[in-house]
Amino acid sequence: MYPLSGSPARVAALALSCALAASVAACGGSDSNNTSVPDAITQIMKKPMYQGSTWALRVVDLNSGDLIYDMNSNAQVYVASVRKVFSLGAALDQYGADHQFQTPVYRLGTVDATGTLNGNLVLVASGDLAMGGRTNPDGTLAWTNFDHNEANSLGNAQITAPDPLAGYNSLAAQVAAAGIKKINGEVVIDDRLFDPFDFRDEFDLRPIFVNDDVVDTIIGQGSAGSASPVDYRPKSSAFTVQSTLTTGAAGTPATITVTPTDPTCFGTLPCGGVLSGSIPADYVPPIVPSFPVIRTFRVTQPSNYARTVLIEALARAGVTVTATAVENNPVQLLPAKNSYSADTRVAQLTSQPYGEYSKWILKVSYNIGADTSLMLFGVANNGSTTLNAALAAESAKLSAAPFSVPMTQTHFIDGSGGGETTATPLAVIAMLRAMNGRPAFPAYVDSMPFLGVDGSLASTTDFENDPTLAGAKGKVYAKTGTYATGTELPNGQVQTTLKGQALAGYIDAKSGRRLAFALMVNNVPIANVPDILNVFNDQGTIAANIWKLQ
Repeated sequence: MYPLSGSPARVAALALSCALAASVAACGGSDSNNTSVPDAITQIMKKPMYQGSTWALRVVDLNSGDLIYDMNSNAQVYVASVRKVFSLGAALDQYGADHQFQTPVYRLGTVDATGTLNGNLVLVASGDLAMGGRTNPDGTLAWTNFDHNEANSLGNAQITAPDPLAGYNSLAAQVAAAGIKKINGEVVIDDRLFDPFDFRDEFDLRPIFVNDDVVDTIIGQGSAGSASPVDYRPKSSAFTVQSTLTTGAAGTPATITVTPTDPTCFGTLPCGGVLSGSIPADYVPPIVPSFPVIRTFRVTQPSNYARTVLIEALARAGVTVTATAVENNPVQLLPAKNSYSADTRVAQLTSQPYGEYSKWILKVSYNIGADTSLMLFGVANNGSTTLNAALAAESAKLSAAPFSVPMTQTHFIDGSGGGETTATPLAVIAMLRAMNGRPAFPAYVDSMPFLGVDGSLASTTDFENDPTLAGAKGKVYAKTGTYATGTELPNGQVQTTLKGQALAGYIDAKSGRRLAFALMVNNVPIANVPDILNVFNDQGTIAANIWKLQ
């Protein structure tokens, strides 16, 4: 819903400098002399919780560019996941919303009369984020408003219904249909599409995925004094889950521990994780206030894991593989990159259109999806295979006509908005306006969370408190961003700061005209996740007021 870009264990809080607060007197509060912003909005910004915080706002008419509201729009502020409006915009424009990724499987060797492949089978990773594991019965892509990638940080999530191994099962069935009954050789994942890079100190991101590179644990509601019912998915010998989680008496503390959260054993046996702790019998989960409760283990070696999953899928399809199922992906056996012959292809998986992936990434703020999209953009744009080269390619494209975005007013370290990601509201507005009229623009707008409807804006604003804002429901299409950090104090307590909460996108105003807006607040002291929700809701209310007043 609002991915945290830092945690007390990984990111030390930094003081917001005066330079960041450009036009705010003495670095404190909003600029109360800016009369272009109406009282209905500034009164929200002046709440006691924002004392010492920095607000920035820019609203323009999308088509004409006429300035409507402006506050600190030259300030370089933390924008967090609003960065994704750049990375996904660039990728959508590069590929087109209808582009579908193809993941082929090749045989390296000959198939004899008995159906035995004397040689290796190679899956060539394409960067397909879902790999068939989110396909609904009607062919659409499944996603939920509360994504499982954030389950551990938020305390719960909703998992999708489709089988996360469906794509691998499809590829295995195609291999069998091609007449291969036995593989007398190795199974290899060719993950060389782009260079792996560190994803937020968790693992090296690669272009191959199974269940978004996590193993879900699914915790049911038990009765006091009994073991809590626990299941997990995907099921594979590559990683197993054990549980000592119990159901405690009503009113007892809830503790759910995932050990280790980032296991490193993939490719060896035994490899697994443990779920432990206690859940009270009357437990009401946060975020999604019902069972099951979701926790996840990170798949830190995606190629090793995908290789095992494919071998096991082949076995289910009736194909015998002589190679050991659980081992390190034997990349040393791969041929020269891009040297595969079309007549040796024995299977292929076709993804949903990229516009569906963009919707998933932006609606739920899927960080790995945005980082992968940046890498895929680099590959398609100029053959870039490193993170830095992809960032440079993106900056060059967006700086030039017809985009002409002032990329010098941005500081991006990845594709998703991690860490010290900053931009000016001017730059964000320029990007939003540049997408207007591009072929992928309808898909771009449709990919944004809709206020009061879906994604990270599904429950942002309580329209019942102000019925005059109710018309804004479904009329604000905007990306959210959250950057929270913690620092340990001498007394051992952790002081948490919401360094950046951002909201940017489009508004179909009450008057009928379409607006582009960028809204940020930086440096808000918070105590917990509900405090973040309060800021989140205030920004939704400001957006609804813009809808009403314009």
